[in-house]
Amino acid sequence: MEELDLKELFNIFWSRKIYIMIITAIFIVIGIIYSYIFVKPDYQSITTIILAQSSTTKQEETITTTDLTLNQKLVSTYSELIRSKTILSDVINHLQLDKTETSLKSHITVSAVKDTDLIQIRVTDKDPETAKMIASEVANVFIDKVANGVYHINNVQVWDKAEVQNTPYNINHGKDLIIFAFIGIVVSSIYVLVANMLDTTVKSKEDIEKRLGLSVLTTIPLCDFDYILKATKGGRR
Repeated sequence: MEELDLKELFNIFWSRKIYIMIITAIFIVIGIIYSYIFVKPDYQSITTIILAQSSTTKQEETITTTDLTLNQKLVSTYSELIRSKTILSDVINHLQLDKTETSLKSHITVSAVKDTDLIQIRVTDKDPETAKMIASEVANVFIDKVANGVYHINNVQVWDKAEVQNTPYNINHGKDLIIFAFIGIVVSSIYVLVANMLDTTVKSKEDIEKRLGLSVLTTIPLCDFDYILKATKGGRR
């Protein structure tokens, strides 16, 4: 490919600006259709649980470094247990959900807040109320299992309760349109560059001098002989 300076590159894009605008506009229309029609709204509800002090006696009310270290180690274990089949099966039974453990698990995200004893449970669903109920029930079932089941310790509490969020978390029309417009600009730019590479026609004397390395002595202007003949005949009449 021949080297292009900035001026030539600008001229190439400017000469094909109509194609760039048309292709970009097509992608924007696709983005509008995708964002407003094909993207189905999902709602998210979040609840946060905290690993608190498990001691209950007056003499043991002070949290020690050992307690904090143990809690932080338990965070990763608890994060996995929250999405276990045992927990999810109880949630499905309590709420009478028409879901399997696998499908429900795919709608639940559990993450530990870095350098803290907090665990966030995020639930997504097509219905905001259902998302809130599932998030709350997952936290409640897990806390009950930890206290009365596997660990027999009462060191987990709900810090932030789940709330109903009526705004879809997965829809951002402005962002979608910007992304599709950017894709349209990229695609149209690639088209212009490829079209320029495949175009071997000579359009100016500069092209001849560049391709052949010869100086152009003179040029012959284009002449519309049909127009001249019509004008001449018209003048004779």
